[in-house]
Amino acid sequence: MTHSIKTCLTWLLLLFLSLSAIGQNDTKSDKKERKQAKKEAKKLKKQEPPTKGTIYFSPVPVIGANPAFGFIYGAGASVSGFLGEPETTKISNALLGLAHTTKKQTIITLKSTIYGEDNKYILLGDWRYLDSSQPTWGLGTGPQSARLADNNFGFDDGSIEGTSETDMMEFSFFRFYQTYLRQINDSPFYAGIGLHLDFFRNIKDQLLDLEADTPVITPYYAYSEHYGFKQDESTLVGLSLNGIYDTRDNINNPYQGRYAMVQYKINPQFLGSDQRSSQLWMEYRDYFNFTPDNNNILALWMVGNFTVSGDLPYMNLPAIGWDQYAKTGEPYAQGRFRGNNLMFTGIEYRKHLYASKKNPKLLGLVLYANATTASGKNNGINLFEYIEPGGGLGLRFNISQKARTNIGIDYGWGNYGTKGLFLRLNENF
Repeated sequence: MTHSIKTCLTWLLLLFLSLSAIGQNDTKSDKKERKQAKKEAKKLKKQEPPTKGTIYFSPVPVIGANPAFGFIYGAGASVSGFLGEPETTKISNALLGLAHTTKKQTIITLKSTIYGEDNKYILLGDWRYLDSSQPTWGLGTGPQSARLADNNFGFDDGSIEGTSETDMMEFSFFRFYQTYLRQINDSPFYAGIGLHLDFFRNIKDQLLDLEADTPVITPYYAYSEHYGFKQDESTLVGLSLNGIYDTRDNINNPYQGRYAMVQYKINPQFLGSDQRSSQLWMEYRDYFNFTPDNNNILALWMVGNFTVSGDLPYMNLPAIGWDQYAKTGEPYAQGRFRGNNLMFTGIEYRKHLYASKKNPKLLGLVLYANATTASGKNNGINLFEYIEPGGGLGLRFNISQKARTNIGIDYGWGNYGTKGLFLRLNENF
């Protein structure tokens, strides 16, 4: 009897252990299957075509260097998506940046180009906060632009370590630009209005020294004094009329199409501007695609920025690097060339280099060249009297095929010892 009980208990124990082992094996097998199913579902989702509401988020570190800012570090992100069905609606994009520099500057930006459903409208945004500094270069292009003061003090464009922070003009800056354009009769033409606010505060022109035996006068001080602007702040508030023609297939990295914009802006005193003035912005972009696989593209960009009437505060005069996406004028520092009127032309050759199994557009090469000319009314410098060239090359790393989002690393050279490393999201134009 006792032996029978022992035998039964032994078999029951063996049965329990067997069932437990089977259960464990089933659990491991189920986990493995679920994991594989999730992996496959994620893969299929990536392969799905975009739809209305699809969002592509691409974060990226911000690093770079130029003489005006020193070394730049921070974080940025590109957010692209569709407000309508992709078959009838262009992709929208917003670029967010937060950066600090070795010259103790803070830069916060939000730039956006939004297309409404079926491309019925366009929203252009340019919001910025800068706690920043930069040299006050002379107006116009040419050798005199490198003079920061009337004692022939010059700025070494190619040096970062050798540029003293005490030679910079410090300021705080807030910008709010928002433009709304409506499509005209289902065509590529748009028309609309814009609001433009620029506030420069706490301006400290550190190179200025009126107490010296021989006073040191800077271009900023001389201009502001001559035209009756305050030395420590400026305000410009404007309303604009805008027209756009846009047939680009993608704003992040166009393969084909054209883009043209005309903007006439008035800055009346009754809205808060320091003085009454008006401005004209004209822009044209074109893209020449030489191969069906979109691997060889020539891109052209032309900009004209003109003071039509009145006088603008020094910091609001037409200058490179102050466009919506701050991309005119590479490799020169922001504001390096400034004048009453300014024209810029750039050309880029974009070449595909390498494809991986997962990404046929993984790596590309860019070669670029550009030219800038600016006038200076007070010093007699005319447009086209001096032309400042720039050029360089860069690599493009595709991080989102469907949004065509690229990380770009450029190195460029220009006159006056200019050189610099630039990291960016999306193409220059």
